[in-house]
Amino acid sequence: MKKKLRVGVLFGGRSGEHEVSLRSAASILKAMDPKKYEVVPIGITKQGQWLNGGGAQALLEGETAVQESDAGVTIIPPAPKVKPAKKSAKGLAPAAAAAADAHGLDVIFPVLHGTFGEDGTIQGLFELADIAYVGSGVLGSSTGMDKDAMKRMFLAEGLPITPHVTVLRGEWSSDAKRVTRRIEKKLQYPVFVKPANLGSSVGISKVHDRNELAAAMDLAASYDRKIVIEEGVGGAGVKPRELEVAVLGNDFPEASVIGEIVPDREFYDYESKYDSTSTSEPVIPAKLTKSEAKTIREMAIAAFRACDCAGLARVDFLMEPAVNTKGKKIKNPKIVLNEINTMPGFTSISMYPKLWEATGLTYPQLIDRLIQLALEREQEKKQTNFSR
Repeated sequence: MKKKLRVGVLFGGRSGEHEVSLRSAASILKAMDPKKYEVVPIGITKQGQWLNGGGAQALLEGETAVQESDAGVTIIPPAPKVKPAKKSAKGLAPAAAAAADAHGLDVIFPVLHGTFGEDGTIQGLFELADIAYVGSGVLGSSTGMDKDAMKRMFLAEGLPITPHVTVLRGEWSSDAKRVTRRIEKKLQYPVFVKPANLGSSVGISKVHDRNELAAAMDLAASYDRKIVIEEGVGGAGVKPRELEVAVLGNDFPEASVIGEIVPDREFYDYESKYDSTSTSEPVIPAKLTKSEAKTIREMAIAAFRACDCAGLARVDFLMEPAVNTKGKKIKNPKIVLNEINTMPGFTSISMYPKLWEATGLTYPQLIDRLIQLALEREQEKKQTNFSR
């Protein structure tokens, strides 16, 4: 009988996307085939405490009380076939109780969104522990998380992006007037003000004029030291189309069909994504010409490669509407890259899985493929010499 893969599903975390992570993890755990996998849930509280066993399950269910026996996790790599000197990952994660037995985990699925999970930090831990994991590595995760670094990578590849300005929190707090002049010199309202390192539209504001700028900057600065201000696509009064593509693979990535989000607000903000009363609608596939669809899918793969991503990513685009505010038809609507998300929302109704479902890959099959890609990447890494 074929041995089951032992998969650690890691969720929660200290970021503003903690709740989103819990939802994603709950869907993944429910969909994983028990005939193929022995699943080990591992939770991280908002305070950074690692949990296993009943504590991890309690975190998923929204409980906050933690038993002492459930606190602390040791991540142990799989036992090698040839017995070398014993290798331990002690100290690489808060360690009080073992979440894995002597055989360790075969692979980890880090369903962590945002800071301390999607930004390369946890990926560095897995690299040190020498364990396979789903998703991008340290570089791909960090560049995919930092909107400023991401845009620099896109520009280096010649990919189209909207005009933007990056400001440090210290610059804003020390001389807001000077920063305002700098923004207004380069960009035209409306602009979008964003924390550079966060997702799920947390801390993002649409700013229509100078009167709204300070509050938006203060909000973004509360989430990150680096703030990205982007010029809106199409100008005042225009609501650009929001398009999304799911990318899957390692060295030879593939792009899904294209989806479109029709938000019930001015843009696809946190409430539009997660509020139960939201009437935002996904349209899959998006209504595009063959030429537009081909261009967008090619750009998605180019963006994935530009950031050195692996496993999965959702690539988001903005596109001018076919008709402008004066009712005039636009012959070749402008298409720009918005951002890449290296660990997108992963509930069964999130856009990333839905795009692959529309392309012909079911939710359980997608999970299987991501785990396979993680193991393939780990095997490929073994071809690299790290010492003489």
